[in-house]
Amino acid sequence: MEHRDRRHVLLDVAGDFAVITMNRPEKRNALSLSHMEELCDAFVEVASSDSRGVILAAAGPVFCAGHDFSEMAGQDYAYMHRLLETCTRLMQTITATPQPVVARVHGLATAAGAQLVATCDLAVASANAGFAAPGGKGGWFCHTPMVAIGHSIGRKRAAELAFTGDVIDAVTARDWGLINRVVEPDDLEPAAFELLERATRGSRYSKALGKRTLYQQLDLPVHDAYAIAVAAMAGASQTHDAQEGMASFLEKRTPKWSDR
Repeated sequence: MEHRDRRHVLLDVAGDFAVITMNRPEKRNALSLSHMEELCDAFVEVASSDSRGVILAAAGPVFCAGHDFSEMAGQDYAYMHRLLETCTRLMQTITATPQPVVARVHGLATAAGAQLVATCDLAVASANAGFAAPGGKGGWFCHTPMVAIGHSIGRKRAAELAFTGDVIDAVTARDWGLINRVVEPDDLEPAAFELLERATRGSRYSKALGKRTLYQQLDLPVHDAYAIAVAAMAGASQTHDAQEGMASFLEKRTPKWSDR
């Protein structure tokens, strides 16, 4: 994989997996405009690579403190709209990345940082992690973060998180559906890789199609969701890997995926 020069983001490959690390520890990995553009670029690079899965991690004591207030204070509407559009593009780029994406969370994930966690397909957090949408107790409500967070945790819990601005701990975040697992800090890295290993079994092509279809149908009325799912599943049945999966099951042998 080609490694481009980035100031705020590290991209490494560990075997079959890519690790994208937010690397602004001195700013608590706050999402400046350039940081978000570099994250978008890193995910686009991984999306076209041979990596089977992605981990989103962070350097320093905090996962992500949200947007960078030092960059935003006093800016006009046009700049702020561009910044928030870039943030939205980042979230949509993560969703469009064909590989499963696991957030590896330690410390605090607040506002757009919690939005990142909610946007990733899966999330593992250390027991010392905390999550918040703090705009509710300040002067700038967390409108865009609550799109992804609200879709993950539901209306009443989203309202509590958004209105109070309080930090919830990792166990509460798991129980509310914001993350998948809570582990001890020393177990965070292996636990994230273990979950990603399980999430990337099988045909890479089938997984990518499955991810795309899942998000297309998830929030639709049941009738419309089934229409999308039926068309996708019937079409996928004609692929090499679907037929290979059926044949290998019937023949009791290990499948040989083409990933096409």
